[in-house]
Amino acid sequence: MTEREAHIAFNLADRIGSVALAKMVAACGSAAAAWNALPAEMKVSRSGGEIDVARELALAKRYGVDIITAVDPEYPARLKDCKSYPLCLYVKGSLEALKGRTVAIVGTRKPSQYGLDHAFLIAKGLAERGVCVISGLAVGIDAASHKGALEGGGATIGVLGSAIDKFYPDANRGLAREMIKSHGAVISQFPFGRSCDATTFPIRNEIVAALSEAVVAIEAPVKSGTLITCRDALDLGRQVMALPGRVDSRASEGCLDLIHDGALMIRNADDICRDLGVKNLPPPDELAPAPECAAPRYSIEESIIMREVPLDGISMERLAEKTGLAPAKVSALCMGLRLKDALRFLPGNRVAFPRSK
Repeated sequence: MTEREAHIAFNLADRIGSVALAKMVAACGSAAAAWNALPAEMKVSRSGGEIDVARELALAKRYGVDIITAVDPEYPARLKDCKSYPLCLYVKGSLEALKGRTVAIVGTRKPSQYGLDHAFLIAKGLAERGVCVISGLAVGIDAASHKGALEGGGATIGVLGSAIDKFYPDANRGLAREMIKSHGAVISQFPFGRSCDATTFPIRNEIVAALSEAVVAIEAPVKSGTLITCRDALDLGRQVMALPGRVDSRASEGCLDLIHDGALMIRNADDICRDLGVKNLPPPDELAPAPECAAPRYSIEESIIMREVPLDGISMERLAEKTGLAPAKVSALCMGLRLKDALRFLPGNRVAFPRSK
């Protein structure tokens, strides 16, 4: 038995994970030797049947699934941050997207339209910037996030809470096929035949968190799998972000609690990219609409303000004098230009162009 086959065998065995295997490897010298030394009564699957690695590999071939073990070079390094990392990953599609920037978007299965819209738009914006969106392929926020990433032309990866051949939920099978066709993947750590249950989803949530640089929560009740994923992310040293919602909405309670406890509040994909220092933004011309349908970047009044700003800066009072606009109007226009990264504020109620301009 090879080391790879031994990892598949241990993954099929009941209640033997990477922590227990590491101890056995330390004692026996290798995973293959550990398997050979394992008592026969422990070489049984979760259902109590005999473990058959050859059958598992044959099923993988039939379903077009790659089994990646923890000793294979393709195994995502981030997963080994987990104390008990998966011994195997069952992959339908490609994991290439995991080599770049990654962000998980998670949330309730019963979102409001506000949550659905923002999950879609945030995922789309991340995908347009080359960030792989990871989620759990559940209905609700997860599905909206995967769809947004596809709309943005990016790869997205779904982590199942069941085996790939026991795909759940059935409503998202078509979405999963689209993800695979678009250079993404559907993955699971569970062997063929394992249906989802109350124990599989928390395991799935930790994988979602581990694969990501940051986890973004969009609508989550106070008792939800979303908050479990966020706790996993914090334990793994990942950044946690949350979209604020209505203070009287049950679906927003978890996100508001996260923000109160120190999670980064985000409004859009730009906030996430800025906080993570994502550098591979497309050139501005690629993000802008075609000239014939593009809206002006600056209003007439904003253009008047910018025309009067010298390189060394100017006070808002002086701007009001030079432009003839009311001081309150100048202040509001300058704030808007600051939000567009067109101006920066200086001490003494002064403004100037950003240093890069």
